[in-house]
Amino acid sequence: MEQALYVYNTLTRKKEVFKPLHAPFVGMYVCGPTVYGDAHLGHARPAITFDIIFRFLQHIGYKVRYVRNITDVGHLEHDADDGEDKIAKKARLEQLEPMEVAQYYTNRFHEAMDALGCLPPSIEPHATGHIIEQQQLVQQILDNGFAYESNGSVYFDVEKYNKVHHYGILSGRNLENVKDASRDLAGVGEKKNQADFALWKAAQPEHIMRWPSPWSDGFPGWHCECTAMGRKYLGSHFDIHGGGMDLVFPHHECEIAQAVASQGDQMVTYWIHNNMITIEGQKMGKSLGNFITLPQFFSGDHPKLDRAYSPMTIRFFILQAHYRSTVDFSNEALLAAEKGLERLLDAWKALNAIVPSENGSVTMDFVDSLKTKCYDAMYDDFNTPIVISNLFDATKTINSIVDKKESISADVLEALKKVFSTFTFDLLGIKQGGASAGNAGGNEAREEAFGKVVDMLLEQRAKAKANKDWATSDMIRDNLAALGFEVKDTKDGFSWKLNK
Repeated sequence: MEQALYVYNTLTRKKEVFKPLHAPFVGMYVCGPTVYGDAHLGHARPAITFDIIFRFLQHIGYKVRYVRNITDVGHLEHDADDGEDKIAKKARLEQLEPMEVAQYYTNRFHEAMDALGCLPPSIEPHATGHIIEQQQLVQQILDNGFAYESNGSVYFDVEKYNKVHHYGILSGRNLENVKDASRDLAGVGEKKNQADFALWKAAQPEHIMRWPSPWSDGFPGWHCECTAMGRKYLGSHFDIHGGGMDLVFPHHECEIAQAVASQGDQMVTYWIHNNMITIEGQKMGKSLGNFITLPQFFSGDHPKLDRAYSPMTIRFFILQAHYRSTVDFSNEALLAAEKGLERLLDAWKALNAIVPSENGSVTMDFVDSLKTKCYDAMYDDFNTPIVISNLFDATKTINSIVDKKESISADVLEALKKVFSTFTFDLLGIKQGGASAGNAGGNEAREEAFGKVVDMLLEQRAKAKANKDWATSDMIRDNLAALGFEVKDTKDGFSWKLNK
């Protein structure tokens, strides 16, 4: 932690030096999924972005408590204050209990995150498990005069709050803009103003998910859960709150208002947001119906997909762009990411096959420079594309060593392996063998065994060549080629890769 870490703070709209409130401890809260359907590519981006941040903060010595919630109640259709609960609607359509829907898609989300190489959070609280904490939050806001009851529901009084504090501090919107944007909301009749948002909703008779409260049998508003659970697990003041840029307004703006209205000041120091993944220039999302789920990417089962893509290809595709830039989906971009990932993993495989020389033309200065450039990129707002670019530069040197154009000594080789491994696997979170389409993340042992079988065949081919048994040698090579294996004879033996 000797080097200053710079992070872009959405709240101040600039890069700032990261200074935790209670170093070496860091509290980080990230908005998780609403579990009523499979995660799509848009969900993968924040998961991977904050996985990178989690990995790097731990790597440089911080003790991170990473909290990511599961929304299993209160998120109504179109992110509004009226309409059906997204999970309850899915349950009604499929004739299931709402918690069956939530559990099924929570399990599916975990499987997808594991396939993508995302580390599990320290704590993963569910909204339904924290109804009491949310009710306490609502009561505090009522007691402080920034909320009101209406027909058994409780609404946040944005106009009253704005007279004392600033509603719009995160998004840059003023109250009149918010009112204009809210004119089409259903259910405005219960509110004093269009911009007010629900803290507690009275359940209609047909509403399945409901809890008793001082105001009505009902359920918490969508924004309450993150404020209540962030405070419970990270305290009234913590370091990082993250999520997708689409959550800046209204969700995170409302979170700030709830925190200030309940405790008198803001909870969060650094607000970090990843940008969107677009498809044909439009944000990818369930509400727009233009999304491709992660299982569909892994299987290739979607009309917009030319083929299946591995979880590591998806991860690499996302990491090739800085988290604050927009990424547009296309099959061409994913194929390019797959080729880039293969290039990186081939370099790692080649690096481990190099026989060192007594003296090398590749010096420790080269390794130190690579290490410095990669760290500088990560310390500058987690700039993964620059890290990848530097690793690609290193692959050129690795290939030159393999081709005997350069040489490397044993100590420099070990140092290069360590730097390459640290950034590729530990910090970028790439799994070895991960470019294979259809590999959902749990097949490492099978991949290893598969590789050993190919190596064994090629060793038999090498013996056949040594015995001048050209027919057997050619048969093994041709059969492997028919299966998609590219075999190269090298000065040190052979190398191979699977061309998909």
